Amino acid sequence: MDGEGTLRLHIPGARFRPGDRPDFSYLRLPPAGAAPRPPVDAPAIATRDLAFGLVRTLDDDGVAVGEWNPGLGADELVRGLRTMALVRAFDERMFRAQRQGKTPFYMKCTGEEAVATAQTYALRPDDMCFATYRQQAILVARGTPLDEMMGQIYANALDPTKGRQLPVMYTAKSRGYFSQSGNLATQFPQAVGWAMASAYRRDTRIASGWIGDGASAEGDFHQALVFASVHRAPVVLNLVNNQWAISSAQSVAGGEESTFASRAIGYGIPGVRVDGNDYLAVFAASRWAAERARSNHGPTLIEHFTYRAAPHSTSDDPARYRAGDEWERWPLGDPIARLKLHLVRAGAWDDGRHSAMLRAVEADVAEADARAQALGVHGDGPHHDPLTMFDDVYKDMPWNLREQRDELAALPGRAT
Repeated sequence: MDGEGTLRLHIPGARFRPGDRPDFSYLRLPPAGAAPRPPVDAPAIATRDLAFGLVRTLDDDGVAVGEWNPGLGADELVRGLRTMALVRAFDERMFRAQRQGKTPFYMKCTGEEAVATAQTYALRPDDMCFATYRQQAILVARGTPLDEMMGQIYANALDPTKGRQLPVMYTAKSRGYFSQSGNLATQFPQAVGWAMASAYRRDTRIASGWIGDGASAEGDFHQALVFASVHRAPVVLNLVNNQWAISSAQSVAGGEESTFASRAIGYGIPGVRVDGNDYLAVFAASRWAAERARSNHGPTLIEHFTYRAAPHSTSDDPARYRAGDEWERWPLGDPIARLKLHLVRAGAWDDGRHSAMLRAVEADVAEADARAQALGVHGDGPHHDPLTMFDDVYKDMPWNLREQRDELAALPGRAT
């Protein structure tokens, strides 16, 4: 028939490759303050436009505008600024530790600090977070001692997992931080299931789940949204679109066809796309979603539109697959610099205080690292007693494992 031709398969790829000059003019970035803020009890269909737009609060001059402005006080904003700076300093030191052979692996969240920091402060301290490997700010914001986090990275006596986990796979039940998994997208069904159980118990706590843009292509993502929608689970589902999976662009997971937030529409869930480098916007969207969940209006999917400035991990070389200056050209800027500008314009901050704050957080990180390294680093012991392999596996240890543990303990000259 006329007009017919051979079929062609579309192969998605990155817009820019090494050696290219990144040009982000193709992005449709609405002005700050343009997005309406629906009531917390609005039906999902009334929030449809939020899935295709972009909730922004800080304009180019650092002024907070629009209905989503959360109206945070200066002290609250300085707290957020300091936490983000502390996380960045922590990342830098742990990255260097890996390069020095003190730990085999590390993952930074440079450029994404606002995503986890702002949401943590928008939640209650006892809400349960199901994080991936780039939300270390949750633990920092909830007051976790830095040397304890470093102990897990170094697998020393401070490590609650006793050296069994990959570095950066934290666990902190007392701080509402579910044991981390390196498997992609498991966090969503786990968060939804926990939230359903919380509602079943008539509790008041909600859950927060996190995945990346690449993990949205996993079946777990869709299965979680089905259960969340059907049971109106009190959960905030966060999809961090930092433009890159391990070495593939977000288009491979469908990001060039539509926004990730728009996937919520088919499930009858509000989808909100937010400027992930705008601390105030992330806080406002997170608080809106948390209030919605806590008021029994069900789940929300938030797409945090941001950029992964650092390598995927210390095992990754982004120079092999992306243009070297993409981060510098990212049009939504650096979340720390943007919040600093906002505070300066409001008369609540200045360069002197900012420099002093940076020196203070770097000193805090250095002191914590000295305490942690005094207990050993990953490749240089002291190592955990082999008997600990039997701990924390069963609530009631079965007889056969008790026998094996006793046999190991009785070995002559057993090394510990």
